[in-house]
Amino acid sequence: MSEKNTVGGGCLCGALRFSIDLPTLFCVHCHCSMCRRSHGAGFVTWIAVPRERFRVEAGAENMRLFSSSEHGTRSFCGTCGSSLFCESDHQPGEIDIVLANMDGPVGRAPESHIYFDHRADWVETHDALPRLGGESGIEPLQDAKKREPDAL
Repeated sequence: MSEKNTVGGGCLCGALRFSIDLPTLFCVHCHCSMCRRSHGAGFVTWIAVPRERFRVEAGAENMRLFSSSEHGTRSFCGTCGSSLFCESDHQPGEIDIVLANMDGPVGRAPESHIYFDHRADWVETHDALPRLGGESGIEPLQDAKKREPDAL
């Protein structure tokens, strides 16, 4: 794969570096409570690639894993605490990566809001992206009413 199809990324302190080979599988804004709490933000923008197109280039010893659910694991930097990756048994062979940790463009803009019915009451969105939710987090919503509990 040519160099222009590879994009690097890393944590805040730079101790952990990684790269991905494009194209990505998706780009979404996630509003689930686990993403919000893990990142301290109203929502988190994720991209994903097949696991074989992801590489930790440096600092693997700094990566810490947290089992956030019976099916999911989140990764963060043990030095600076940056949230980095999420993997789920529901999507084996894929790794979700926080878009904000990428060093350059990934060739895809956000395509939808997922778990939108779980969003924080204080989050307002004014874009025309699809709003998805329900049990899976990715079902089309008839309206954007919030429901509990959160599931990621």
